[in-house]
Amino acid sequence: MRALGEYEWRDWQRLRPLTHWLKTLRYDLQREAYVRRSARTEVTFVGQLRGRRVLVAIAFEDPEAIEMQAQLVLRFVPDVAYVIADMSVNEDAAGAIAAIAVRHNVFYVRLPRSPLRRQDQASRIHGLALNWVWRNIIRPGGPARFGFIDHDIFPTGPDDPFAMLDRQPIYGWVREAGHRWFLPAGFSMYRFDAVKDLPLDFGQDWFNGLDTGGANWDVLFRTLDRTKLKFASTHFAPYKPGADQVKAPFQWCGVWLHEVGSTQREGHATLAADKRRVIKELLAPHLARIDQPANNQCSR
Repeated sequence: MRALGEYEWRDWQRLRPLTHWLKTLRYDLQREAYVRRSARTEVTFVGQLRGRRVLVAIAFEDPEAIEMQAQLVLRFVPDVAYVIADMSVNEDAAGAIAAIAVRHNVFYVRLPRSPLRRQDQASRIHGLALNWVWRNIIRPGGPARFGFIDHDIFPTGPDDPFAMLDRQPIYGWVREAGHRWFLPAGFSMYRFDAVKDLPLDFGQDWFNGLDTGGANWDVLFRTLDRTKLKFASTHFAPYKPGADQVKAPFQWCGVWLHEVGSTQREGHATLAADKRRVIKELLAPHLARIDQPANNQCSR
């Protein structure tokens, strides 16, 4: 929540400092309860992550996206341990995603059932998933580098998203809210030795206007000199000529193509289906050239 000095008189009249404090306490308690839950699948690979470069995708109900992402990450991202952390509710979708992990010889965990269900809680659900992975896989696993990506972002060419961590502690695309800034969960990379002892929280801080990942403002981002950091270049564009850039955008982050799942979450089913069609057409040439046996060598 905001520092008390940032609240205006009208906020105090409406008791916002108190209500914000109570809601933040509730969110914190919910997070702590969730990260103590056991995964719905056995986790036996944590010890295999030590000293490695780990890229975690938070999956949710979309085997098709994970199938494409797994192949492209293993083809284009060098020397990566790719982990699928599955938040799917639907049993068929979860089964299909687990089968994809087996087929491509990558790490898989089905996360604990979320206490949240509503569509408008998607960002908070995502934050819980990230915090569970941080507490139960990344921090005990001790990788050299780690990163989080959305399940609908795809590399379209060779790229090392961890390379910039040789000169700085974090890397990714950046978002701003007033004087605050943060790395969104969809493409964020961290040097483990720089953050391993911090009380990280990959959830939201809505009272400061910060989406998933923004709760790390106080413990991480505000301590860094932003002028000395380099971030990933990114821009939004209509997914096809004439499309609405607000309702149906693509996001480019270098060679990474982000489908932007908000189109589906906001109920634009027809647009979302057409975006997926275009995504598949764009990725088809890259997927067709994949030599699958060679790719599996860098996953585990």
